[in-house]
Amino acid sequence: MHRAFSRLGQMSRNWMIVGLLRQTGWLVLALVAAWILSMISLPIIRWTLGDASLTTGVYAGVLLQVLAVLAILWRGWGALRTLATAVAVMILAWLVEALGSTTGAPFGAYDYTPVLQPQLGGVPLLIPLAWLMMLPPAWAVATMIAARYSVFQNSRWHAVGLAVFSGLAFTAWDLFLDPQMVGWNFWTWRQPGGYFGIPWTNYLGWFVVSSGITLLIRPKALPLSPLIVVYGITWALETIGQLFFWNLPGPAAFGFLGMGGMLFWACYRWKGPL
Repeated sequence: MHRAFSRLGQMSRNWMIVGLLRQTGWLVLALVAAWILSMISLPIIRWTLGDASLTTGVYAGVLLQVLAVLAILWRGWGALRTLATAVAVMILAWLVEALGSTTGAPFGAYDYTPVLQPQLGGVPLLIPLAWLMMLPPAWAVATMIAARYSVFQNSRWHAVGLAVFSGLAFTAWDLFLDPQMVGWNFWTWRQPGGYFGIPWTNYLGWFVVSSGITLLIRPKALPLSPLIVVYGITWALETIGQLFFWNLPGPAAFGFLGMGGMLFWACYRWKGPL
Protein backbone atom coordinates (compact mmCIF):
# COMPACT_ATOMS: atom_id res chain seq x y z
CA MET A 1 0.00 0.00 0.00
CA HIS A 2 2.84 2.40 0.84
CA ARG A 3 4.35 1.70 -2.57
CA ALA A 4 1.11 2.52 -4.36
CA PHE A 5 0.68 5.81 -2.54
CA SER A 6 4.32 6.66 -3.22
CA ARG A 7 3.67 6.10 -6.93
CA LEU A 8 0.57 8.28 -6.76
CA GLY A 9 2.51 10.99 -4.97
CA GLN A 10 5.37 10.82 -7.45
CA MET A 11 2.93 11.00 -10.36
CA SER A 12 1.22 14.02 -8.85
CA ARG A 13 4.51 15.84 -8.33
CA ASN A 14 5.76 15.00 -11.81
CA TRP A 15 2.62 15.63 -13.79
CA MET A 16 -0.02 17.76 -12.17
CA ILE A 17 1.67 21.10 -12.97
CA VAL A 18 5.32 21.33 -13.99
CA GLY A 19 5.62 17.87 -15.53
CA LEU A 20 2.36 18.10 -17.44
CA LEU A 21 3.48 21.42 -18.91
CA ARG A 22 6.97 20.17 -19.73
CA GLN A 23 5.80 16.98 -21.43
CA THR A 24 2.61 18.12 -23.14
CA GLY A 25 2.84 21.90 -23.43
CA TRP A 26 0.73 24.92 -22.66
CA LEU A 27 -2.20 23.82 -24.81
CA VAL A 28 -2.84 20.64 -22.82
CA LEU A 29 -2.38 22.43 -19.52
CA ALA A 30 -4.81 25.17 -20.56
CA LEU A 31 -7.41 22.65 -21.74
CA VAL A 32 -7.12 20.58 -18.56
CA ALA A 33 -7.45 23.73 -16.44
CA ALA A 34 -10.49 24.88 -18.43
CA TRP A 35 -12.08 21.43 -18.13
CA ILE A 36 -11.57 21.36 -14.35
CA LEU A 37 -12.96 24.89 -14.04
CA SER A 38 -16.03 23.96 -16.08
CA MET A 39 -16.73 20.96 -13.87
CA ILE A 40 -16.24 22.93 -10.66
CA SER A 41 -18.56 25.68 -11.90
CA LEU A 42 -21.32 23.29 -13.03
CA PRO A 43 -23.26 23.22 -9.73
CA ILE A 44 -22.84 27.00 -9.37
CA ILE A 45 -24.23 27.55 -12.88
CA ARG A 46 -27.18 25.29 -12.13
CA TRP A 47 -27.95 27.05 -8.85
CA THR A 48 -27.77 30.52 -10.39
CA LEU A 49 -29.27 29.93 -13.84
CA GLY A 50 -31.52 26.92 -13.21
CA ASP A 51 -31.83 23.44 -14.67
CA ALA A 52 -32.07 24.77 -18.23
CA SER A 53 -28.39 25.71 -18.06
CA LEU A 54 -27.29 22.23 -17.00
CA THR A 55 -26.99 20.72 -20.47
CA THR A 56 -24.87 23.65 -21.67
CA GLY A 57 -22.50 23.14 -18.76
CA VAL A 58 -22.33 19.40 -19.36
CA TYR A 59 -21.56 19.91 -23.05
CA ALA A 60 -18.82 22.40 -22.17
CA GLY A 61 -17.21 19.98 -19.72
CA VAL A 62 -17.33 17.05 -22.15
CA LEU A 63 -15.97 19.07 -25.07
CA LEU A 64 -13.11 20.47 -23.00
CA GLN A 65 -12.18 17.02 -21.70
CA VAL A 66 -12.32 15.60 -25.23
CA LEU A 67 -10.05 18.37 -26.49
CA ALA A 68 -7.62 17.79 -23.62
CA VAL A 69 -7.46 14.05 -24.30
CA LEU A 70 -7.04 14.60 -28.05
CA ALA A 71 -4.28 17.14 -27.42
CA ILE A 72 -2.49 14.62 -25.20
CA LEU A 73 -2.79 11.92 -27.86
CA TRP A 74 -1.71 14.32 -30.60
CA ARG A 75 1.47 15.16 -28.68
CA GLY A 76 2.24 11.47 -28.30
CA TRP A 77 0.91 10.00 -31.53
CA GLY A 78 0.73 12.77 -34.09
CA ALA A 79 -2.30 14.19 -35.86
CA LEU A 80 -3.14 11.34 -38.26
CA ARG A 81 -3.20 8.51 -35.74
CA THR A 82 -5.07 10.63 -33.22
CA LEU A 83 -7.71 11.61 -35.78
CA ALA A 84 -8.14 8.03 -37.01
CA THR A 85 -8.55 6.73 -33.46
CA ALA A 86 -11.01 9.47 -32.54
CA VAL A 87 -13.17 8.81 -35.61
CA ALA A 88 -13.11 5.05 -35.01
CA VAL A 89 -14.10 5.37 -31.34
CA MET A 90 -16.93 7.77 -32.08
CA ILE A 91 -18.36 5.73 -34.95
CA LEU A 92 -18.21 2.48 -32.98
CA ALA A 93 -19.71 4.12 -29.89
CA TRP A 94 -22.53 5.67 -31.91
CA LEU A 95 -23.32 2.36 -33.61
CA VAL A 96 -23.51 0.53 -30.30
CA GLU A 97 -25.59 3.26 -28.67
CA ALA A 98 -27.97 3.37 -31.63
CA LEU A 99 -28.34 -0.40 -31.44
CA GLY A 100 -28.79 -0.28 -27.68
CA SER A 101 -31.43 2.43 -27.62
CA THR A 102 -33.33 0.69 -30.44
CA THR A 103 -33.13 -2.98 -29.47
CA GLY A 104 -32.05 -3.02 -25.82
CA ALA A 105 -28.86 -4.96 -26.62
CA PRO A 106 -26.29 -5.06 -25.13
CA PHE A 107 -27.06 -2.68 -22.23
CA GLY A 108 -30.74 -3.26 -21.56
CA ALA A 109 -33.81 -1.35 -22.70
CA TYR A 110 -33.36 2.41 -22.37
CA ASP A 111 -34.45 5.59 -24.13
CA TYR A 112 -32.73 8.92 -24.61
CA THR A 113 -34.92 11.87 -23.69
CA PRO A 114 -35.06 15.06 -25.81
CA VAL A 115 -32.95 16.91 -23.21
CA LEU A 116 -29.60 16.31 -24.92
CA GLN A 117 -29.50 17.84 -28.38
CA PRO A 118 -28.52 17.50 -31.17
CA GLN A 119 -29.19 13.83 -31.80
CA LEU A 120 -28.35 11.51 -34.67
CA GLY A 121 -30.51 8.44 -35.06
CA GLY A 122 -31.93 9.02 -31.59
CA VAL A 123 -28.47 9.16 -29.98
CA PRO A 124 -27.24 12.49 -28.57
CA LEU A 125 -23.94 13.50 -30.17
CA LEU A 126 -22.64 14.07 -26.65
CA ILE A 127 -22.60 10.31 -26.03
CA PRO A 128 -19.89 9.25 -28.54
CA LEU A 129 -17.85 12.24 -27.33
CA ALA A 130 -18.15 10.93 -23.78
CA TRP A 131 -16.80 7.56 -24.91
CA LEU A 132 -13.92 9.33 -26.60
CA MET A 133 -13.02 11.41 -23.56
CA MET A 134 -12.71 8.41 -21.21
CA LEU A 135 -11.56 5.44 -23.30
CA PRO A 136 -7.95 6.68 -23.76
CA PRO A 137 -7.52 7.29 -20.01
CA ALA A 138 -8.91 3.79 -19.42
CA TRP A 139 -6.38 2.45 -21.95
CA ALA A 140 -3.59 4.08 -19.96
CA VAL A 141 -4.80 2.48 -16.72
CA ALA A 142 -5.06 -0.89 -18.47
CA THR A 143 -1.58 -0.60 -19.99
CA MET A 144 -0.03 0.02 -16.59
CA ILE A 145 -1.86 -2.92 -15.03
CA ALA A 146 -1.15 -5.37 -17.86
CA ALA A 147 2.55 -4.49 -17.92
CA ARG A 148 2.99 -6.06 -14.48
CA TYR A 149 1.96 -9.56 -15.57
CA SER A 150 4.28 -11.70 -17.65
CA VAL A 151 1.40 -13.55 -19.30
CA PHE A 152 0.42 -10.34 -21.09
CA GLN A 153 3.86 -9.69 -22.56
CA ASN A 154 3.02 -11.91 -25.53
CA SER A 155 1.54 -9.68 -28.24
CA ARG A 156 -1.67 -11.69 -28.58
CA TRP A 157 -2.32 -11.96 -24.86
CA HIS A 158 -1.28 -8.37 -24.33
CA ALA A 159 -4.17 -7.28 -26.56
CA VAL A 160 -6.55 -9.44 -24.53
CA GLY A 161 -5.25 -8.15 -21.21
CA LEU A 162 -5.42 -4.56 -22.40
CA ALA A 163 -9.01 -5.07 -23.55
CA VAL A 164 -10.13 -6.67 -20.28
CA PHE A 165 -8.47 -4.12 -18.00
CA SER A 166 -9.69 -1.26 -20.20
CA GLY A 167 -13.22 -2.59 -19.93
CA LEU A 168 -12.93 -2.67 -16.15
CA ALA A 169 -11.44 0.83 -15.93
CA PHE A 170 -14.04 2.28 -18.28
CA THR A 171 -17.00 0.54 -16.64
CA ALA A 172 -15.85 1.73 -13.22
CA TRP A 173 -16.52 5.28 -14.42
CA ASP A 174 -20.15 4.38 -15.12
CA LEU A 175 -20.63 3.61 -11.44
CA PHE A 176 -20.67 7.40 -11.16
CA LEU A 177 -22.13 8.31 -14.50
CA ASP A 178 -25.35 6.41 -15.06
CA PRO A 179 -27.16 7.22 -11.80
CA GLN A 180 -26.32 10.89 -12.26
CA MET A 181 -27.42 11.09 -15.90
CA VAL A 182 -30.68 9.27 -15.16
CA GLY A 183 -31.25 11.67 -12.27
CA TRP A 184 -30.82 14.56 -14.70
CA ASN A 185 -33.32 12.94 -17.10
CA PHE A 186 -30.81 12.53 -19.93
CA TRP A 187 -32.04 8.96 -20.45
CA THR A 188 -34.43 6.53 -18.78
CA TRP A 189 -34.46 2.79 -18.18
CA ARG A 190 -37.61 0.86 -19.06
CA GLN A 191 -36.93 -1.66 -16.31
CA PRO A 192 -34.86 0.00 -13.57
CA GLY A 193 -32.39 -2.33 -11.91
CA GLY A 194 -30.58 -2.96 -8.69
CA TYR A 195 -27.73 -0.42 -8.80
CA PHE A 196 -29.47 2.82 -7.84
CA GLY A 197 -32.07 2.17 -10.53
CA ILE A 198 -29.56 1.03 -13.17
CA PRO A 199 -29.88 -2.58 -14.43
CA TRP A 200 -26.83 -4.78 -14.03
CA THR A 201 -26.99 -5.64 -17.73
CA ASN A 202 -25.88 -2.08 -18.42
CA TYR A 203 -22.55 -2.68 -16.70
CA LEU A 204 -22.02 -5.98 -18.44
CA GLY A 205 -22.73 -4.22 -21.74
CA TRP A 206 -20.31 -1.41 -20.92
CA PHE A 207 -17.57 -3.91 -20.13
CA VAL A 208 -18.12 -5.99 -23.26
CA VAL A 209 -18.38 -3.01 -25.63
CA SER A 210 -15.46 -1.02 -24.24
CA SER A 211 -13.31 -4.16 -24.21
CA GLY A 212 -14.34 -4.91 -27.79
CA ILE A 213 -13.54 -1.40 -29.03
CA THR A 214 -10.15 -1.61 -27.33
CA LEU A 215 -9.48 -4.97 -28.95
CA LEU A 216 -10.33 -3.56 -32.37
CA ILE A 217 -8.22 -0.42 -32.02
CA ARG A 218 -5.32 -1.95 -30.04
CA PRO A 219 -3.80 1.33 -28.85
CA LYS A 220 -0.02 1.31 -28.42
CA ALA A 221 2.68 3.71 -27.21
CA LEU A 222 0.22 5.75 -25.19
CA PRO A 223 1.34 8.89 -23.35
CA LEU A 224 0.58 7.22 -20.05
CA SER A 225 1.13 9.79 -17.34
CA PRO A 226 -1.06 12.64 -18.64
CA LEU A 227 -3.86 10.19 -19.44
CA ILE A 228 -3.60 8.72 -15.95
CA VAL A 229 -3.85 12.26 -14.58
CA VAL A 230 -7.08 12.76 -16.56
CA TYR A 231 -8.46 9.49 -15.15
CA GLY A 232 -7.50 10.55 -11.63
CA ILE A 233 -8.98 14.03 -11.99
CA THR A 234 -12.24 12.53 -13.27
CA TRP A 235 -12.32 10.20 -10.27
CA ALA A 236 -11.77 13.08 -7.84
CA LEU A 237 -14.24 15.46 -9.47
CA GLU A 238 -16.98 12.83 -9.69
CA THR A 239 -16.50 11.79 -6.07
CA ILE A 240 -16.56 15.34 -4.71
CA GLY A 241 -19.39 16.45 -6.98
CA GLN A 242 -21.72 13.57 -6.22
CA LEU A 243 -20.96 13.53 -2.51
CA PHE A 244 -21.23 17.24 -1.78
CA PHE A 245 -23.25 18.83 -4.60
CA TRP A 246 -25.47 16.30 -6.38
CA ASN A 247 -26.79 14.35 -3.37
CA LEU A 248 -25.65 10.97 -4.70
CA PRO A 249 -23.68 9.50 -1.79
CA GLY A 250 -24.21 5.89 -2.87
CA PRO A 251 -22.84 6.22 -6.42
CA ALA A 252 -20.12 8.50 -5.02
CA ALA A 253 -18.97 5.75 -2.65
CA PHE A 254 -19.06 2.93 -5.20
CA GLY A 255 -17.53 5.07 -7.94
CA PHE A 256 -14.79 6.16 -5.54
CA LEU A 257 -13.99 2.52 -4.83
CA GLY A 258 -14.33 1.40 -8.47
CA MET A 259 -12.29 4.05 -10.26
CA GLY A 260 -10.04 4.53 -7.26
CA GLY A 261 -9.38 0.81 -7.12
CA MET A 262 -8.36 0.74 -10.79
CA LEU A 263 -6.10 3.76 -10.27
CA PHE A 264 -4.53 2.18 -7.20
CA TRP A 265 -4.01 -1.10 -9.06
CA ALA A 266 -2.34 0.68 -11.96
CA CYS A 267 0.04 2.62 -9.74
CA TYR A 268 0.79 -0.34 -7.50
CA ARG A 269 1.60 -2.62 -10.40
CA TRP A 270 3.50 -0.11 -12.51
CA LYS A 271 7.29 -0.46 -12.71
CA GLY A 272 8.00 1.68 -15.75
CA PRO A 273 8.92 5.36 -15.90
CA LEU A 274 6.37 7.98 -14.98
